[in-house]
Amino acid sequence: MNFKELHTQKTPLLLGNVWDVPSTKTAEKLGFKAIGTSSAAIASLLGYQDGEDMDFSELAYFVKRIAANTNLPLSVDLESGYSRNPTSIAEHIKELVAMGVVGVNVEDSVVADTRTLLDAAEFANTLKEVNKLLSQEDIDVFINVRSDIFLLGDPDPVAATKKRIQLYEAAGANGIFTPGVENESDIREIVTCTQLPINVMCMPNLPGFETLASIGVQRISMGNFLFDKMYSQLERTTKEIVDQQSFQSIF
Repeated sequence: MNFKELHTQKTPLLLGNVWDVPSTKTAEKLGFKAIGTSSAAIASLLGYQDGEDMDFSELAYFVKRIAANTNLPLSVDLESGYSRNPTSIAEHIKELVAMGVVGVNVEDSVVADTRTLLDAAEFANTLKEVNKLLSQEDIDVFINVRSDIFLLGDPDPVAATKKRIQLYEAAGANGIFTPGVENESDIREIVTCTQLPINVMCMPNLPGFETLASIGVQRISMGNFLFDKMYSQLERTTKEIVDQQSFQSIF
């Protein structure tokens, strides 16, 4: 089953979010059907803030090492494309596809001092041009468009998200990612407004996977939350070593 087909199953695709080769091997060992990089986790490993603070070349290096060490379908979090120029974004995607990448996430917000939404129509036009450039070279890649309406606290997030979905679907998106949504009725309304597979992300009050499947969600992501949890555990264990003056807490 190819990556696109994994978004049409009766149960949602649970994507294993990874940031290096060991996390990739863990996802493989646990039977995940596909993996996706977490840009926030990779940025944190390199001492950057999330939001295209690192260079694309640094992201590409991590992707190359991950791709070389797995046979799982790999999607890459491309943030906002590491450019506002469609030609540059398409070139980045082509470089990733050459490494074996089968999908990308592209988001409709950028970070300067704070994260802000890009103009919806302009972003849709960029997406349309990127798809045109890729199709001219017969490059087939799953473009999962992330809309950050819920993350940024829009007063009417469902209505605003639905408007953006219409634009992005017309521009050639293969899927829609709505991080931050938690309410079951909100998710249901978003799912029913489009034919595209809807992707939700790990959140404290996100419904369970069975409920998400019943309301039509097709993809579930972990984001950088596992990465953050891992380093919280590292801090706790290291503190125990210091406090106990012993390595017994490791074993």
